[in-house]
Amino acid sequence: MRNQHPTRKSSTHRGPDRERRRQPRRPREDRPAGLHIEGFSRGNGLIRIGTPPHRRERNRRGDVRGAILLLLAEAPMHGYQLIQEIESRSDGQWKPSPGSIYPALSQLEDEGIVLIENIGGRKTAKLTEQGTSYVEENKSAIGDPFAVSDGKSNTGRELRQLARLVGSAATEVANVGTQEQRDKAAEILTDARKALYRLLADESPSS
Repeated sequence: MRNQHPTRKSSTHRGPDRERRRQPRRPREDRPAGLHIEGFSRGNGLIRIGTPPHRRERNRRGDVRGAILLLLAEAPMHGYQLIQEIESRSDGQWKPSPGSIYPALSQLEDEGIVLIENIGGRKTAKLTEQGTSYVEENKSAIGDPFAVSDGKSNTGRELRQLARLVGSAATEVANVGTQEQRDKAAEILTDARKALYRLLADESPSS
């Protein structure tokens, strides 16, 4: 029985198009190999516009050790509380990962600055006496670790921080103040609230 499919003849002839495809690609002369273009990053054969991811992360990252020390100087906290508080105080610009918080806590514990105890099923950290003294002596060096940069003005962040401080003071008056002090505090806050809304409406306070 004859083969119904004719055998294809192999051809050693290659056309000019095929020969050109096999030639090595020449480097572009308008951009030397390895040239870094500011604001551009390569990936999957494409050029992406914008700040490289590692630079964005660097701009939004603060001092983990300093942040932990300042927070623990206020109250004992477990790891998740530290992460949430850092994110809140940096206005969402910096949220450290557990992979940066827990090693820092372990290092501080090894130095005798922090004591870690199991409270309510959670490993909670607090400053030792040595740690409290360390924070007091090094406050200027620690600075403000929550003031991470996002390339914009920090005025908004500072205003929100001030609002939190005012809120804390009002809570203190509400908890321990006399009735007369509470009434006066309520009057102050009411006037401040009205003044802020007048500011937004660009109105001048009435005399």
